[in-house]
Amino acid sequence: MRSGKIITFIFAALLVSLLVAVVAVAQPKVFEREYTYQASEADSKLTCRIIALEQVKRLLLEELGTFLISETTVKNMELTLDQVSTLSAGVVSTEIVEEKWDGETYWLKARIEADPDDVARAIKDLKDNKQKTKELEDARQEAEEARQELEQMRAEFERLKADKGSLKETVKANESYQRAVNKLSATDWFERAYALYQSEKFDEAIDAYSKAIALNPKYAEAYNNRGNVYAELKQYDRAFADYDKAISLDPEYADAYYNRGVAYKALKQYDRAIKDYNKAISLNPEDADAYINRGIAYARDLKQYDKAIADYNKAIALNPDLAEAYINRGNVYYNLKQYDRAIRDLNKAIEIDPEFAMAYNNRGWVYQDLKQYDRAFADYNKALSLNPELATAYNNRGLAYTELKQYDRAFADYDKAISLNPEFAKAYDNRGFAYMVGLHKKKEACADWKKACGLGDCGNYNIAKQRGDCR
Repeated sequence: MRSGKIITFIFAALLVSLLVAVVAVAQPKVFEREYTYQASEADSKLTCRIIALEQVKRLLLEELGTFLISETTVKNMELTLDQVSTLSAGVVSTEIVEEKWDGETYWLKARIEADPDDVARAIKDLKDNKQKTKELEDARQEAEEARQELEQMRAEFERLKADKGSLKETVKANESYQRAVNKLSATDWFERAYALYQSEKFDEAIDAYSKAIALNPKYAEAYNNRGNVYAELKQYDRAFADYDKAISLDPEYADAYYNRGVAYKALKQYDRAIKDYNKAISLNPEDADAYINRGIAYARDLKQYDKAIADYNKAIALNPDLAEAYINRGNVYYNLKQYDRAIRDLNKAIEIDPEFAMAYNNRGWVYQDLKQYDRAFADYNKALSLNPELATAYNNRGLAYTELKQYDRAFADYDKAISLNPEFAKAYDNRGFAYMVGLHKKKEACADWKKACGLGDCGNYNIAKQRGDCR
């Protein structure tokens, strides 16, 4: 019979646009602004509201950005005010406080409430991800283009009024104006959905992306990001439908291929995943995350370690400070029993990110294989101090205690791992091993192994049945 540690591979940017630090409002600061919009000939109450909201939102983001640059760590990030405002739009939400419409003007007061230090940390995460930054920059650019189109159309309406333009010209101008308003509103819903996802308000994020799509049915980025939310909720059929739609709208959309590849990987459709990663890389050869995730598919799933190492090397060449690339390459070296290389890579990951809990966990199981238990325990303890809900670290520490015949401690760790993740097959499997080998409790061992088998890990259960220990 066997027992085993969990070799944990780290997905890099699992879903493009989604892995930004969640903003927790600990010490909120409130920013309030107001704006009055003068209606034009083409405006309705609704279009006035949309335009007024966009203008006041722009003022609020500028005010927030100015504060962040002067009072937080953003001052050290070498970002312009426009860049800070753009990234902030994907982190915070604008809330309408009060609004009035008198038939000619629309007055609106709105506010942003957030902890500036948390926003600063989220901006740093966004800044370090070129894809996410580009996505938000594109959204802000679309909003600015729509705003400029509206200004041009207002001038056009004045010209038509002065020149007594034809009905056909006026209708055409009205249609263009409405399209620009819809584009502006769609961008607002897109940014709102982006921020909602960061707060793990998934249903609200889906609703907001859906509103953006309703206003702009050709909004490929909104389909892509809604697909990401569905994938997060494991609603893969809907996720694939959205990724496919995004790709049909923009066949050169690298992120949509990448994200669809991640979804295929989650369903263990590895050939399809690699095909999509290949396409994403062909469209964007500078995407380090795509190389990492393709490397994971090669290594963990197909055991093609040479290809995996080549992909991790490429990711590191593109971004030498990408901790995920080092930890995953370290995992491959561990599988190849090249322990010195594995430890060197895990050390590098920790040097880059000293709070990377999984790097400590994985270095711990390398030390454990080398029977350097003191170092292994130190790493597992460190991982758990950084992330007390890291079930894998409890499982691996439990296995180390099992190897040292410290069964009480081992059971405590397995129990904790299972309480954190009731579908953790390896934790049941290892606890069953401890019951059988350490305490000779056949009934409890068989129950755990049967549970592990039901979750996909049948090794020990099948061996025990062959021996007649379990039914």
